[in-house]
Amino acid sequence: MPAHTFQTSRPLRGTIRVPGDKSISHRALMFSSLAIGESTIHGLLEGEDVLATAAAMRQLGADIERTGEGDWRVNGAGLGSLLEPKNALDMGNSGTSTRLLMGLLASHGFASTFIGDASLSGRPMKRVIDPLGQMGASFEASTGGTLPLMMRGASPAVPITYRLPVASAQVKSAVLLAGLNTPGITRVIEPVETRDHTERMLTGFGATLEIGEHNGERLIAIHGEAELKPQNVIVPGDPSSAAFFMVAALLVPGSDIVIENVGMNRTRAGIVSALRQMGGSIEEVNAREVGGEPVADLHVKHSPLQGVDIDPAIVPSMVDEFPVLFVAAALAQGTTRTTGLDELRVKESDRIAAMAAALNLAGADVEEHEDGLTIQGTGGEPLKGTPKNALVKTSLDHRIAMSMAVAGLVSRDGVSVDDITPIATSFPTFMNLLEGAAA
Repeated sequence: MPAHTFQTSRPLRGTIRVPGDKSISHRALMFSSLAIGESTIHGLLEGEDVLATAAAMRQLGADIERTGEGDWRVNGAGLGSLLEPKNALDMGNSGTSTRLLMGLLASHGFASTFIGDASLSGRPMKRVIDPLGQMGASFEASTGGTLPLMMRGASPAVPITYRLPVASAQVKSAVLLAGLNTPGITRVIEPVETRDHTERMLTGFGATLEIGEHNGERLIAIHGEAELKPQNVIVPGDPSSAAFFMVAALLVPGSDIVIENVGMNRTRAGIVSALRQMGGSIEEVNAREVGGEPVADLHVKHSPLQGVDIDPAIVPSMVDEFPVLFVAAALAQGTTRTTGLDELRVKESDRIAAMAAALNLAGADVEEHEDGLTIQGTGGEPLKGTPKNALVKTSLDHRIAMSMAVAGLVSRDGVSVDDITPIATSFPTFMNLLEGAAA
């Protein structure tokens, strides 16, 4: 396991580009594989999670080929014409791949087995098993509804109306994808709006969706037995990856960077609003729309930050960015309070506990609650850093590793993390970009 120490940084300068959006990359591969004909994808994130999706779609009959850096060609198998996989579908560390593929295969009449790494095998799948079971799929899961898991899809599946018990874009997407190959209309009601990449991209590929309201909640209806048409997909930069550089530039004195081509979908870009609320200087330049998704270049300059109370309503639009927001809070002036973060307890790790332990080890003042953290900031003073021979436990979680890398840039003695290999699951170029920006 490669441990690594992140040291105090010189100002971050220049223009950088973060990898393609992970959520959109997964969906681009899946939906291209369901269209009949040849699609192209530009800017695909080539991290391990997305490559697990590509490998699974190949097993299901799609012809997928990498033609250059971030450039891929997909000849789809066609919706309803997927092949029964000969081997178990190995999802690696990717919860998104697993939940979306379970949805997709729930309305195909064959059996599939899903396996994953130790971290993924501890994550709850019951939240998708329940609605997909109502549609007719059957499951044999490990104790606690986790992987390894065997599923038999229903053909034909039964359309349902499903109200999400927790705000989850993955559960919503799983039900909508099951509805794609189900006769009739499948409906999902979400009490809180979550990221809407599935709805935008399915519409782009030619599916019929209607979005309306039901008793003040968002209702999404998808018409089954869709015929998807091949597309040329351009993937915007991942706001979750950009967040690490936004926070680093806000915290490291003298920094002034431009992050190009960042997806600014309002169901995803909550981190920008939260950092601006803290006083961060983040300016959107050259705002435009690419492939149905809003995109902008972000000009970020070092700024003194203020502690704030983060509105829990913003959580779904930045659920993956809280670990790095906690780092920003640790160096702000005053107190930052976060609540409503229960979902963070069931990510790649328990991110509330992991970040509380990591930041306290690095010298921050952090108090853990059931659904969030209260952080007393240093007012811009560097963190002390991790004690000699002590390592931050990343728990195989890429976002913990990258968040604590950012903390190391603003520490006196550096921050040592136990393992940086998980970073490759979502951001393979992170280390090189960080070195380049600080050079």
